[in-house]
Amino acid sequence: MHQWALQDAKAKFSEMVREAQADGPQEITLRGEPVAVVLSSEEYRRLISPRKRFVDLIRTSPLMEADIQFEREQTPTRELEL
Repeated sequence: MHQWALQDAKAKFSEMVREAQADGPQEITLRGEPVAVVLSSEEYRRLISPRKRFVDLIRTSPLMEADIQFEREQTPTRELEL
């Protein structure tokens, strides 16, 4: 991630925006400390889009139609050496 001092970011705002579009997030620093990040709108939308729940991903999997049989182990316990 490219870092920009605040004064440079203000002076070269157009360049910073182009870099955000082409190369990814651009970090802005104030007195050497990170204070903000400029993102492309595409990256921003990707970050805020709702994510599918794991159970929904499983339910929409093409493997849901597969005929898979699972066998459960029937032994009640296993022996352990202590």
